[in-house]
Amino acid sequence: MSAPIPPAVILDMPQLGENIGAVARVMANFGLSDLRLVNPRNGWPQERAWAAASGADWPLNAAQVFDHVADAIADLAVVYATTARPRELSVPVITPREAAGRIAQSAPARSGLLFGGERAGLETADIALCQAVITIPVDPRFHSLNLAQAVALNAYEWRMTQTDGPPPKFRPAAPPAEHAVLQGLFDQLEVELEAAGFFHPPEKKPSMVQNLRAALGKAQLNDQEVRTFRGVVTALSRGRGRVLEKLARRGAVGGEGE
Repeated sequence: MSAPIPPAVILDMPQLGENIGAVARVMANFGLSDLRLVNPRNGWPQERAWAAASGADWPLNAAQVFDHVADAIADLAVVYATTARPRELSVPVITPREAAGRIAQSAPARSGLLFGGERAGLETADIALCQAVITIPVDPRFHSLNLAQAVALNAYEWRMTQTDGPPPKFRPAAPPAEHAVLQGLFDQLEVELEAAGFFHPPEKKPSMVQNLRAALGKAQLNDQEVRTFRGVVTALSRGRGRVLEKLARRGAVGGEGE
């Protein structure tokens, strides 16, 4: 089976160069590069688009410009119109996730995602050229999305059809410490808490110790984390000793003055 071809992104009458650049940026994030512009309001190219793309230049450098939507989608087999506005047309309405799945299964056919301008969205005549409508399930109280946000949501769903899961962790997690290592932390902590008078009343000590051990055990601390906690306990116990020593000295000084 042929590998699916990433969908083209078609922007119908985009108004701001900054928005076009933001679209290019999210396209690059999710592996899309085929950008097509239909009648951009301020012409093309626009310097602000490159500035807003933050280095994602390749979709902008290769962007194609057309006079009509029909020309922009002429080489595409399936086109999905993205809109939250109801129209009188009777066409299938699907989510970005469903559309991404269909695109992934449509190889080697070429597909496109058609987005309307920032002010008014897509015209009914343009939607009529498409095979389905993509609607993002936003809150009905406010269904207006920034152009780049709408592209990002659809591009993300496409990307998820092409990956097995999240990227690997930045660094492998250390394995949990062995029980004997944890036991050393438990013993040290209990000794210091006993000296501080934490276990009160005494008859509740067994249940308090049990709860402490359960809480620390659930954390699955590694060796380094156990050493850190033991260092914390040691520092606190030494600090308590210094406080008691100061109080004792103050008491001695006070006694001499009486």
